[in-house]
Amino acid sequence: MSAPKVTAVTEASPADRAGLRAGDELLTLNGKRPRDVIEYQALVDDEAIDLRVRRPGRRRELRLSVAKQAGEPLGVAVESAVFDRVRTCDNHCAFCFIHQLPKGMRRSLYLKDDDYRLSFLYGNFTTLTRFTELDAERVLEERLGPLFVSIHATDPIVRARMLRNPKGATSLRWLRVLLDGGIEVHGQVVVCPGVNDGAVLDTTMLGILDRFPELATAGVVPLGLSRYSHEDDMRPHTGAEARAVCETVARWQEIFEHQLGRRLVYAADEYYLLAGLDFPEAHTYDGFPQHENGIGMARAFEAAFRGADDAARGVKAGFFAWVEGAPASGYRAERAPASTAEASAGTPPAGPGSRQVAVLTGAYGAKVLGPLLEGLDGVRLLPVDNDFFGGNIGVTGLLAGVDVARALATQPDDHRYLLPDACLSDDRFLDGMTLSELPRPVEVVPADGRSLRLALGGAR
Repeated sequence: MSAPKVTAVTEASPADRAGLRAGDELLTLNGKRPRDVIEYQALVDDEAIDLRVRRPGRRRELRLSVAKQAGEPLGVAVESAVFDRVRTCDNHCAFCFIHQLPKGMRRSLYLKDDDYRLSFLYGNFTTLTRFTELDAERVLEERLGPLFVSIHATDPIVRARMLRNPKGATSLRWLRVLLDGGIEVHGQVVVCPGVNDGAVLDTTMLGILDRFPELATAGVVPLGLSRYSHEDDMRPHTGAEARAVCETVARWQEIFEHQLGRRLVYAADEYYLLAGLDFPEAHTYDGFPQHENGIGMARAFEAAFRGADDAARGVKAGFFAWVEGAPASGYRAERAPASTAEASAGTPPAGPGSRQVAVLTGAYGAKVLGPLLEGLDGVRLLPVDNDFFGGNIGVTGLLAGVDVARALATQPDDHRYLLPDACLSDDRFLDGMTLSELPRPVEVVPADGRSLRLALGGAR
Protein backbone atom coordinates (compact mmCIF):
# COMPACT_ATOMS: atom_id res chain seq x y z
CA MET A 1 0.00 0.00 0.00
CA SER A 2 1.44 3.36 -1.02
CA ALA A 3 1.40 6.41 1.22
CA PRO A 4 -0.44 9.65 0.42
CA LYS A 5 1.93 11.98 -1.43
CA VAL A 6 1.70 15.71 -0.82
CA THR A 7 1.27 17.74 -4.01
CA ALA A 8 0.70 21.17 -2.45
CA VAL A 9 0.87 22.87 0.94
CA THR A 10 -1.18 25.99 1.68
CA GLU A 11 0.92 28.90 2.86
CA ALA A 12 0.64 29.65 6.61
CA SER A 13 -1.50 26.54 7.15
CA PRO A 14 -0.90 24.11 10.05
CA ALA A 15 0.92 21.81 7.61
CA ASP A 16 3.14 24.68 6.46
CA ARG A 17 3.95 25.66 10.03
CA ALA A 18 4.85 22.06 10.83
CA GLY A 19 7.33 21.95 7.95
CA LEU A 20 5.50 19.76 5.40
CA ARG A 21 6.54 20.18 1.78
CA ALA A 22 5.26 19.17 -1.63
CA GLY A 23 6.73 15.77 -2.47
CA ASP A 24 6.57 14.46 1.10
CA GLU A 25 4.94 11.06 1.65
CA LEU A 26 2.77 10.72 4.73
CA LEU A 27 3.67 7.27 6.00
CA THR A 28 1.46 7.43 9.09
CA LEU A 29 -0.86 9.92 10.78
CA ASN A 30 -1.10 9.33 14.53
CA GLY A 31 0.32 5.89 13.94
CA LYS A 32 -2.20 4.89 11.28
CA ARG A 33 -1.72 4.48 7.55
CA PRO A 34 -4.91 5.53 5.71
CA ARG A 35 -6.18 3.41 2.85
CA ASP A 36 -7.84 6.32 1.09
CA VAL A 37 -8.69 9.98 1.38
CA ILE A 38 -11.83 9.11 3.34
CA GLU A 39 -9.79 7.70 6.21
CA TYR A 40 -7.21 10.44 5.69
CA GLN A 41 -9.81 13.13 6.31
CA ALA A 42 -10.90 11.55 9.59
CA LEU A 43 -7.29 11.48 10.78
CA VAL A 44 -6.43 15.08 9.84
CA ASP A 45 -9.51 16.35 11.68
CA ASP A 46 -7.71 15.81 15.01
CA GLU A 47 -6.24 18.75 16.93
CA ALA A 48 -2.84 17.09 17.28
CA ILE A 49 -1.35 15.00 14.48
CA ASP A 50 1.94 13.16 14.71
CA LEU A 51 3.29 12.54 11.23
CA ARG A 52 5.86 10.05 10.03
CA VAL A 53 7.14 11.46 6.76
CA ARG A 54 9.39 10.25 3.97
CA ARG A 55 11.04 13.13 2.11
CA PRO A 56 12.77 12.78 -1.27
CA GLY A 57 16.55 12.93 -0.95
CA ARG A 58 16.62 11.95 2.73
CA ARG A 59 17.45 8.50 4.00
CA ARG A 60 15.81 8.89 7.38
CA GLU A 61 12.14 9.39 8.01
CA LEU A 62 11.01 12.67 9.53
CA ARG A 63 8.79 13.04 12.57
CA LEU A 64 6.62 16.13 12.45
CA SER A 65 3.93 17.34 14.82
CA VAL A 66 0.95 19.43 13.80
CA ALA A 67 -1.07 21.48 16.28
CA LYS A 68 -4.33 23.03 15.11
CA GLN A 69 -7.96 23.55 16.00
CA ALA A 70 -10.23 20.53 15.74
CA GLY A 71 -11.68 20.47 12.24
CA GLU A 72 -9.29 23.16 10.99
CA PRO A 73 -7.96 22.27 7.52
CA LEU A 74 -4.49 20.77 7.55
CA GLY A 75 -3.66 22.67 4.37
CA VAL A 76 -2.45 19.75 2.26
CA ALA A 77 -3.46 18.40 -1.15
CA VAL A 78 -2.62 14.77 -1.88
CA GLU A 79 -1.86 13.06 -5.17
CA SER A 80 -4.65 10.48 -5.30
CA ALA A 81 -7.92 9.58 -3.65
CA VAL A 82 -7.01 5.93 -3.04
CA PHE A 83 -3.71 5.01 -1.41
CA ASP A 84 -4.02 1.26 -1.61
CA ARG A 85 -4.72 -0.32 -4.98
CA VAL A 86 -7.74 0.98 -6.90
CA ARG A 87 -10.19 -1.86 -7.30
CA THR A 88 -10.27 -2.46 -11.03
CA CYS A 89 -13.24 -3.82 -12.92
CA ASP A 90 -13.31 -7.52 -13.76
CA ASN A 91 -16.33 -7.22 -16.05
CA HIS A 92 -15.97 -7.31 -19.83
CA CYS A 93 -19.00 -5.36 -20.97
CA ALA A 94 -19.36 -5.11 -24.74
CA PHE A 95 -20.56 -1.52 -24.34
CA CYS A 96 -17.72 -0.38 -22.05
CA PHE A 97 -16.37 2.88 -23.46
CA ILE A 98 -12.89 2.34 -22.07
CA HIS A 99 -12.52 -0.65 -24.38
CA GLN A 100 -13.29 1.72 -27.26
CA LEU A 101 -10.53 4.24 -26.63
CA PRO A 102 -7.83 4.72 -29.25
CA LYS A 103 -4.20 4.14 -28.38
CA GLY A 104 -1.91 6.93 -27.32
CA MET A 105 -4.13 8.75 -24.86
CA ARG A 106 -3.22 9.59 -21.26
CA ARG A 107 -2.54 6.40 -19.34
CA SER A 108 -4.99 7.25 -16.57
CA LEU A 109 -7.90 7.18 -19.05
CA TYR A 110 -7.48 3.44 -19.55
CA LEU A 111 -8.01 2.62 -15.87
CA LYS A 112 -11.30 0.74 -15.57
CA ASP A 113 -12.35 0.89 -11.94
CA ASP A 114 -15.18 -0.79 -10.05
CA ASP A 115 -14.39 0.76 -6.69
CA TYR A 116 -17.19 1.83 -4.35
CA ARG A 117 -14.91 4.51 -2.89
CA LEU A 118 -14.63 6.27 -6.24
CA SER A 119 -18.38 5.97 -6.56
CA PHE A 120 -18.73 7.76 -3.24
CA LEU A 121 -16.03 10.34 -3.90
CA TYR A 122 -16.67 11.21 -7.54
CA GLY A 123 -19.96 9.68 -8.62
CA ASN A 124 -18.42 6.84 -10.68
CA PHE A 125 -20.82 3.97 -11.30
CA THR A 126 -19.99 0.57 -9.82
CA THR A 127 -21.50 -2.81 -10.69
CA LEU A 128 -20.83 -4.17 -7.15
CA THR A 129 -19.29 -7.33 -8.63
CA ARG A 130 -16.17 -6.75 -6.51
CA PHE A 131 -18.07 -5.56 -3.45
CA THR A 132 -17.52 -7.59 -0.28
CA GLU A 133 -19.02 -8.01 3.16
CA LEU A 134 -16.21 -5.91 4.63
CA ASP A 135 -17.03 -3.17 2.11
CA ALA A 136 -20.67 -3.30 3.13
CA GLU A 137 -19.76 -3.02 6.80
CA ARG A 138 -17.64 0.04 6.15
CA VAL A 139 -20.22 1.76 3.95
CA LEU A 140 -22.96 1.21 6.50
CA GLU A 141 -20.84 2.15 9.50
CA GLU A 142 -19.37 5.30 7.93
CA ARG A 143 -22.53 6.21 5.99
CA LEU A 144 -20.70 6.48 2.69
CA GLY A 145 -23.41 7.77 0.45
CA PRO A 146 -24.66 8.54 -2.05
CA LEU A 147 -23.38 5.65 -4.14
CA PHE A 148 -23.98 5.09 -7.85
CA VAL A 149 -24.72 1.58 -9.11
CA SER A 150 -24.84 0.21 -12.66
CA ILE A 151 -27.91 -2.03 -12.84
CA HIS A 152 -28.38 -2.54 -16.61
CA ALA A 153 -30.83 -5.42 -16.03
CA THR A 154 -32.47 -6.99 -13.00
CA ASP A 155 -32.83 -10.34 -14.78
CA PRO A 156 -29.75 -12.18 -13.44
CA ILE A 157 -29.11 -14.07 -16.68
CA VAL A 158 -29.28 -10.93 -18.82
CA ARG A 159 -27.13 -8.96 -16.39
CA ALA A 160 -24.44 -11.66 -16.20
CA ARG A 161 -24.39 -11.86 -19.99
CA MET A 162 -24.11 -8.07 -20.35
CA LEU A 163 -21.25 -7.86 -17.83
CA ARG A 164 -19.68 -11.03 -19.20
CA ASN A 165 -19.17 -11.98 -15.61
CA PRO A 166 -21.11 -14.69 -13.73
CA LYS A 167 -20.95 -12.52 -10.59
CA GLY A 168 -23.23 -10.09 -12.37
CA ALA A 169 -26.10 -12.49 -11.73
CA THR A 170 -25.80 -12.14 -7.95
CA SER A 171 -24.01 -8.86 -7.17
CA LEU A 172 -27.22 -6.83 -6.96
CA ARG A 173 -27.80 -8.52 -3.60
CA TRP A 174 -25.41 -5.85 -2.30
CA LEU A 175 -27.74 -3.17 -3.60
CA ARG A 176 -30.43 -4.65 -1.39
CA VAL A 177 -28.02 -4.57 1.59
CA LEU A 178 -27.16 -0.91 0.95
CA LEU A 179 -30.80 0.10 0.65
CA ASP A 180 -31.71 -1.86 3.79
CA GLY A 181 -28.99 0.08 5.57
CA GLY A 182 -30.47 3.41 4.53
CA ILE A 183 -27.71 4.34 2.06
CA GLU A 184 -28.77 6.69 -0.75
CA VAL A 185 -28.16 4.92 -4.06
CA HIS A 186 -28.70 6.13 -7.62
CA GLY A 187 -28.91 3.56 -10.39
CA GLN A 188 -28.10 3.48 -14.07
CA VAL A 189 -29.29 1.35 -16.96
CA VAL A 190 -27.16 1.53 -20.10
CA VAL A 191 -29.50 0.34 -22.84
CA CYS A 192 -28.05 -1.68 -25.71
CA PRO A 193 -30.42 -2.20 -28.68
CA GLY A 194 -31.54 -5.80 -28.99
CA VAL A 195 -30.00 -6.72 -25.63
CA ASN A 196 -31.75 -5.01 -22.73
CA ASP A 197 -34.32 -2.78 -24.38
CA GLY A 198 -37.93 -3.65 -25.16
CA ALA A 199 -39.38 -6.34 -22.92
CA VAL A 200 -36.10 -6.63 -20.97
CA LEU A 201 -36.25 -2.93 -20.07
CA ASP A 202 -39.81 -3.41 -18.84
CA THR A 203 -38.63 -6.36 -16.74
CA THR A 204 -35.83 -4.21 -15.30
CA MET A 205 -38.27 -1.48 -14.32
CA LEU A 206 -40.53 -4.08 -12.73
CA GLY A 207 -37.53 -5.53 -10.91
CA ILE A 208 -36.69 -2.10 -9.49
CA LEU A 209 -40.25 -1.63 -8.30
CA ASP A 210 -40.38 -5.10 -6.78
CA ARG A 211 -36.87 -5.46 -5.33
CA PHE A 212 -35.36 -1.99 -5.05
CA PRO A 213 -38.18 0.54 -4.53
CA GLU A 214 -35.98 2.56 -2.13
CA LEU A 215 -33.60 3.40 -4.99
CA ALA A 216 -33.27 7.19 -5.10
CA THR A 217 -33.29 7.43 -8.91
CA ALA A 218 -32.61 5.33 -11.99
CA GLY A 219 -31.17 6.85 -15.15
CA VAL A 220 -31.76 5.20 -18.53
CA VAL A 221 -28.94 6.11 -20.92
CA PRO A 222 -27.89 4.92 -24.40
CA LEU A 223 -24.62 3.18 -25.05
CA GLY A 224 -21.88 5.22 -26.67
CA LEU A 225 -20.05 3.65 -29.59
CA SER A 226 -16.79 4.96 -30.94
CA ARG A 227 -15.30 3.88 -34.25
CA TYR A 228 -12.83 1.77 -32.26
CA SER A 229 -15.49 -0.66 -31.02
CA HIS A 230 -14.93 -4.26 -32.12
CA GLU A 231 -18.23 -5.58 -30.79
CA ASP A 232 -20.38 -6.74 -33.70
CA ASP A 233 -23.51 -6.97 -31.56
CA MET A 234 -23.30 -3.36 -30.41
CA ARG A 235 -24.94 -0.70 -32.57
CA PRO A 236 -26.45 2.76 -32.07
CA HIS A 237 -30.18 3.21 -31.47
CA THR A 238 -32.46 3.99 -34.37
CA GLY A 239 -34.86 6.89 -34.01
CA ALA A 240 -37.73 4.45 -33.53
CA GLU A 241 -35.85 2.59 -30.79
CA ALA A 242 -35.04 5.84 -29.03
CA ARG A 243 -38.71 6.83 -29.15
CA ALA A 244 -39.67 3.44 -27.69
CA VAL A 245 -37.28 3.96 -24.78
CA CYS A 246 -38.77 7.40 -24.08
CA GLU A 247 -42.26 5.93 -24.12
CA THR A 248 -41.21 3.09 -21.80
CA VAL A 249 -39.68 5.52 -19.31
CA ALA A 250 -42.77 7.76 -19.41
CA ARG A 251 -45.04 4.78 -18.78
CA TRP A 252 -42.96 3.60 -15.84
CA GLN A 253 -42.77 7.09 -14.39
CA GLU A 254 -46.55 6.98 -14.08
CA ILE A 255 -46.39 3.56 -12.43
CA PHE A 256 -43.67 4.60 -9.98
CA GLU A 257 -45.49 7.81 -9.15
CA HIS A 258 -48.69 5.89 -8.47
CA GLN A 259 -46.98 3.19 -6.40
CA LEU A 260 -44.18 5.16 -4.70
CA GLY A 261 -45.23 8.78 -4.96
CA ARG A 262 -42.26 9.74 -7.16
CA ARG A 263 -41.14 9.25 -10.75
CA LEU A 264 -37.83 7.51 -9.88
CA VAL A 265 -36.75 6.78 -13.49
CA TYR A 266 -35.58 9.31 -16.08
CA ALA A 267 -34.35 9.04 -19.67
CA ALA A 268 -31.17 10.67 -20.97
CA ASP A 269 -31.45 13.82 -23.07
CA GLU A 270 -29.78 11.97 -25.92
CA TYR A 271 -32.85 9.77 -26.33
CA TYR A 272 -35.13 12.74 -26.96
CA LEU A 273 -32.66 14.16 -29.46
CA LEU A 274 -32.41 10.84 -31.30
CA ALA A 275 -36.19 10.40 -31.29
CA GLY A 276 -36.85 13.97 -32.40
CA LEU A 277 -39.02 14.56 -29.33
CA ASP A 278 -39.33 17.63 -27.17
CA PHE A 279 -37.62 17.38 -23.81
CA PRO A 280 -39.93 16.86 -20.83
CA GLU A 281 -40.76 19.99 -18.86
CA ALA A 282 -38.17 21.03 -16.28
CA HIS A 283 -40.39 20.25 -13.27
CA THR A 284 -40.72 16.61 -14.33
CA TYR A 285 -37.02 16.05 -13.56
CA ASP A 286 -37.72 16.59 -9.83
CA GLY A 287 -34.68 18.76 -9.18
CA PHE A 288 -32.47 17.06 -11.80
CA PRO A 289 -31.00 14.33 -9.56
CA GLN A 290 -29.21 12.70 -12.53
CA HIS A 291 -28.08 15.94 -14.14
CA GLU A 292 -24.43 14.83 -14.21
CA ASN A 293 -25.47 11.70 -16.11
CA GLY A 294 -26.81 13.74 -19.02
CA ILE A 295 -30.41 13.55 -17.82
CA GLY A 296 -32.34 16.82 -17.79
CA MET A 297 -29.19 18.72 -18.63
CA ALA A 298 -30.80 20.46 -21.60
CA ARG A 299 -33.80 21.73 -19.62
CA ALA A 300 -31.57 22.78 -16.72
CA PHE A 301 -29.26 24.62 -19.10
CA GLU A 302 -32.20 26.37 -20.75
CA ALA A 303 -33.70 27.41 -17.41
CA ALA A 304 -30.38 28.78 -16.14
CA PHE A 305 -29.70 30.57 -19.43
CA ARG A 306 -33.06 32.30 -19.15
CA GLY A 307 -32.37 33.36 -15.57
CA ALA A 308 -33.70 30.59 -13.31
CA ASP A 309 -30.30 30.01 -11.71
CA ASP A 310 -31.56 27.54 -9.10
CA ALA A 311 -33.22 25.29 -11.64
CA ALA A 312 -30.69 22.43 -11.49
CA ARG A 313 -30.06 21.40 -7.92
CA GLY A 314 -28.85 17.94 -8.83
CA VAL A 315 -28.05 15.08 -6.50
CA LYS A 316 -26.20 16.09 -3.37
CA ALA A 317 -22.49 15.61 -3.89
CA GLY A 318 -20.65 12.94 -1.98
CA PHE A 319 -17.68 13.25 0.31
CA PHE A 320 -15.62 14.97 -2.39
CA ALA A 321 -17.74 18.10 -2.01
CA TRP A 322 -15.90 18.95 1.19
CA VAL A 323 -13.03 16.53 1.80
CA GLU A 324 -9.74 18.35 2.19
CA GLY A 325 -6.92 17.26 -0.06
CA ALA A 326 -8.90 15.07 -2.46
CA PRO A 327 -7.45 15.47 -5.96
CA ALA A 328 -9.58 17.03 -8.69
CA SER A 329 -10.41 13.96 -10.74
CA GLY A 330 -13.66 12.30 -11.67
CA TYR A 331 -16.55 13.72 -13.62
CA ARG A 332 -17.81 15.86 -10.72
CA ALA A 333 -14.45 17.59 -10.41
CA GLU A 334 -13.66 21.12 -11.54
CA ARG A 335 -12.83 21.01 -15.24
CA ALA A 336 -10.89 24.23 -15.63
CA PRO A 337 -9.24 26.61 -13.16
CA ALA A 338 -11.84 28.81 -11.45
CA SER A 339 -9.91 31.94 -12.34
CA THR A 340 -10.16 31.08 -16.04
CA ALA A 341 -13.89 30.43 -15.82
CA GLU A 342 -14.57 33.57 -13.81
CA ALA A 343 -12.55 35.69 -16.19
CA SER A 344 -14.49 34.32 -19.16
CA ALA A 345 -17.84 34.83 -17.45
CA GLY A 346 -17.00 38.47 -16.86
CA THR A 347 -15.92 39.20 -20.43
CA PRO A 348 -17.80 42.14 -22.01
CA PRO A 349 -20.63 41.14 -24.35
CA ALA A 350 -20.61 41.34 -28.08
CA GLY A 351 -22.50 44.33 -29.41
CA PRO A 352 -22.18 47.20 -31.83
CA GLY A 353 -18.49 47.63 -32.47
CA SER A 354 -17.65 44.50 -30.47
CA ARG A 355 -16.21 41.26 -31.78
CA GLN A 356 -18.50 38.51 -32.96
CA VAL A 357 -18.88 35.53 -30.61
CA ALA A 358 -18.75 31.87 -31.67
CA VAL A 359 -19.80 29.20 -29.18
CA LEU A 360 -18.02 25.87 -29.67
CA THR A 361 -20.09 22.78 -28.94
CA GLY A 362 -20.61 19.16 -29.92
CA ALA A 363 -23.31 17.79 -32.22
CA TYR A 364 -25.86 17.28 -29.43
CA GLY A 365 -25.02 20.58 -27.77
CA ALA A 366 -25.71 22.38 -31.03
CA LYS A 367 -29.28 21.06 -31.03
CA VAL A 368 -29.82 22.37 -27.51
CA LEU A 369 -28.05 25.70 -27.91
CA GLY A 370 -29.41 26.53 -31.35
CA PRO A 371 -32.87 27.67 -30.20
CA LEU A 372 -31.40 29.57 -27.23
CA LEU A 373 -28.91 31.59 -29.27
CA GLU A 374 -31.16 32.17 -32.25
CA GLY A 375 -31.76 35.85 -32.78
CA LEU A 376 -28.90 37.08 -30.57
CA ASP A 377 -26.93 39.71 -32.42
CA GLY A 378 -23.28 38.89 -32.96
CA VAL A 379 -23.55 35.33 -31.62
CA ARG A 380 -23.31 32.12 -33.58
CA LEU A 381 -22.78 28.44 -32.98
CA LEU A 382 -19.65 26.58 -34.06
CA PRO A 383 -20.52 22.85 -33.95
CA VAL A 384 -17.54 20.52 -33.81
CA ASP A 385 -17.73 17.03 -35.30
CA ASN A 386 -16.12 14.35 -33.14
CA ASP A 387 -13.86 12.64 -35.66
CA PHE A 388 -11.44 11.62 -32.91
CA PHE A 389 -13.88 9.06 -31.49
CA GLY A 390 -16.30 8.84 -34.41
CA GLY A 391 -19.27 6.50 -34.12
CA ASN A 392 -22.29 8.02 -32.40
CA ILE A 393 -20.30 10.21 -30.01
CA GLY A 394 -21.88 13.65 -30.04
CA VAL A 395 -21.63 14.93 -26.48
CA THR A 396 -19.58 18.08 -25.97
CA GLY A 397 -17.65 16.65 -23.01
CA LEU A 398 -15.93 14.12 -25.29
CA LEU A 399 -14.57 16.62 -27.80
CA ALA A 400 -10.85 16.17 -28.36
CA GLY A 401 -8.38 18.99 -28.89
CA VAL A 402 -7.56 17.85 -32.41
CA ASP A 403 -11.19 18.27 -33.48
CA VAL A 404 -11.54 21.65 -31.80
CA ALA A 405 -8.29 22.76 -33.45
CA ARG A 406 -9.53 21.64 -36.86
CA ALA A 407 -12.79 23.54 -36.43
CA LEU A 408 -10.97 26.70 -35.34
CA ALA A 409 -8.34 26.60 -38.07
CA THR A 410 -10.68 27.96 -40.75
CA GLN A 411 -12.34 30.57 -38.53
CA PRO A 412 -11.64 34.32 -38.59
CA ASP A 413 -9.15 35.84 -36.16
CA ASP A 414 -11.39 38.65 -34.97
CA HIS A 415 -13.97 36.51 -33.13
CA ARG A 416 -14.28 35.59 -29.48
CA TYR A 417 -14.46 31.81 -29.15
CA LEU A 418 -16.21 30.34 -26.11
CA LEU A 419 -15.35 26.77 -25.12
CA PRO A 420 -17.27 24.85 -22.39
CA ASP A 421 -15.06 23.58 -19.60
CA ALA A 422 -16.63 20.12 -19.89
CA CYS A 423 -14.07 19.47 -22.65
CA LEU A 424 -11.16 19.90 -20.25
CA SER A 425 -9.62 18.22 -17.25
CA ASP A 426 -6.60 19.84 -15.62
CA ASP A 427 -6.58 22.26 -18.57
CA ARG A 428 -6.15 19.44 -21.10
CA PHE A 429 -8.40 17.79 -23.65
CA LEU A 430 -8.89 14.04 -23.66
CA ASP A 431 -6.25 13.63 -26.34
CA GLY A 432 -3.72 15.54 -24.23
CA MET A 433 -3.79 18.79 -26.19
CA THR A 434 -3.73 22.04 -24.24
CA LEU A 435 -5.48 25.33 -24.90
CA SER A 436 -2.19 26.92 -25.94
CA GLU A 437 -1.95 24.47 -28.88
CA LEU A 438 -5.21 25.64 -30.45
CA PRO A 439 -4.89 27.85 -33.57
CA ARG A 440 -7.17 30.52 -32.07
CA PRO A 441 -7.40 31.74 -28.46
CA VAL A 442 -10.51 30.53 -26.65
CA GLU A 443 -12.29 31.61 -23.48
CA VAL A 444 -13.22 28.73 -21.19
CA VAL A 445 -16.73 29.02 -19.79
CA PRO A 446 -18.35 26.70 -17.21
CA ALA A 447 -20.78 24.38 -18.97
CA ASP A 448 -23.98 25.80 -17.50
CA GLY A 449 -26.58 28.20 -18.82
CA ARG A 450 -25.92 30.98 -16.34
CA SER A 451 -22.21 31.12 -17.17
CA LEU A 452 -22.88 31.25 -20.88
CA ARG A 453 -25.44 34.01 -20.33
CA LEU A 454 -22.88 36.01 -18.37
CA ALA A 455 -20.20 35.41 -20.99
CA LEU A 456 -22.58 36.75 -23.61
CA GLY A 457 -23.28 39.78 -21.48
CA GLY A 458 -26.65 38.79 -20.02
CA ALA A 459 -28.29 37.93 -23.34
CA ARG A 460 -31.65 36.19 -22.88
